[in-house]
Order: sequence, then structure tokens, then C-alpha cells
Amino acid sequence: MKLLDDYEIELFQFDEIEGQINRKFDNLNEVLENLVHKELLSRIERGKFCKANFRDENVIGTFVVKNSAVAYWSALNLHGLTEQFSNTIFIQTTQRKTDKALFGTPYKFVTINPGKRTGIMYNGYGNTKYPITDIEKTIIDCFDQPQYSGGYAELIRALSQAEITADKMINYCRQVGNNAATKRIGFLAKLFEKPSMDKFIDFAKEQINDKYNLFDPQGAEKGEFVASWRLRLNISKDELLNLKDKQY
Repeated sequence: MKLLDDYEIELFQFDEIEGQINRKFDNLNEVLENLVHKELLSRIERGKFCKANFRDENVIGTFVVKNSAVAYWSALNLHGLTEQFSNTIFIQTTQRKTDKALFGTPYKFVTINPGKRTGIMYNGYGNTKYPITDIEKTIIDCFDQPQYSGGYAELIRALSQAEITADKMINYCRQVGNNAATKRIGFLAKLFEKPSMDKFIDFAKEQINDKYNLFDPQGAEKGEFVASWRLRLNISKDELLNLKDKQY
């Protein structure tokens, strides 16, 4: 435990800890089991441990699976784009990982193709530092997979309030490759008159094909057809503008 304190290590993997603290043990497994038994360490899952009093849920969630980041609804909340809070932590990763609860916190692990892993920033410092999708990537991810966004109304409001840059939006939309989601975002950016987004709106229009898409992909087959965007507005323009103007 003194070595962990000296090296300021809060959580670690069994097969990496000797290298981290520059010390070999003949009976490392027994040492760790004894510390867990004495409640000085907690086992996160097989081969992964943390100090008994360490419970940063975002750090733990991104530690247990490689190439990961806090994303979707959880990232929207952490970026201050929604006040709605999910008890589940959403983790985006290029690895397959079964959803599970760790120390009482449920985690949803969403697997993506490696090519979609972009727009990663870091929150926190030292032992509380963890990867999270930035604002632009969070919004695009939520439009890409709205079932993880905490509700379409919240997502629309988040887009209306977010300070975003056109170049990042274009780059991330290219990498995610969801033309329908790009059209929806472009339509909203135009409707909401988002500042400095003309370049992105032009890009989004270039993605338009002959296929019509429902504006809310999880909504009913109804509403106005907007030929210029090949969208069917199962949420009306008036409703969208009301969502934009609604305050928390």
C-alpha cells in the first residue's frame, strides 16, 4: 500500500502493477488477495483493482475497457448540455464489453468501429483524469445512436445551446458516416440559425440523397415532407423552435 501511495496509483491491473511500482513479488496474487480481504483494496473485476476508498465512476468505467471514453447521455450531462442525469454511465469503446454494475453503478458499454473513435478530450487531473467525447462528437454520437441520448427533445435542446465549430462537426460527421444523422443536424443548425455554421450546413446538404428519413427515427411515420433536406418532420418546425427556446 505504501508503494501505491508513493507512486500515487489509485487503480491498476494485475499484470501491469509490478512495472508501475518497479517491484517484483513472488506471490503477487496472495498479496493482493490479502489486501482485498483486509478491505484496503477493492476488486473492480478480475485482474483489476483500486484502493478501497476510490469510487470515481467515470475513471473506473473508462479503466475497465481499452480505447474507451465517457459518451452519449453521460457526456451531454458532463458538458452541461442537459440537466437530466442517468444512473447508468455510458461508455463508448472499440472493444466488446458486457454491460455490468461496478460498485453499484450500472455501465452501458457501446461498441463502435475504430474509425469512429475521434473527438476525445480529458476531464480531471491526475488520478481523476478520464477520456470523454468533446461537445461536437457527443452531439454527433447522440444523433447517430439517439437511444443512448436520454431523449430526442433533450438532444435537440442540447444542440441549440451548444457552442460548436463547423470544422469539427464536418470532420466527425465524415468519420461517423451516418448521412441521415448529418442531415438532421444540418437541418437544425439552419432552423436554429446556429452562428458560424454555414460551412457545416453546406456540407450537410452535400450528403442529401433521394431517400427521405424521419426526423425523429424513433417516432411515428407522419408529418411534413421537407424536400430540400429529404426529411419528414414527425416533430414540427414550431415544436422544434419551442424546444430551442425552452429553458431548463
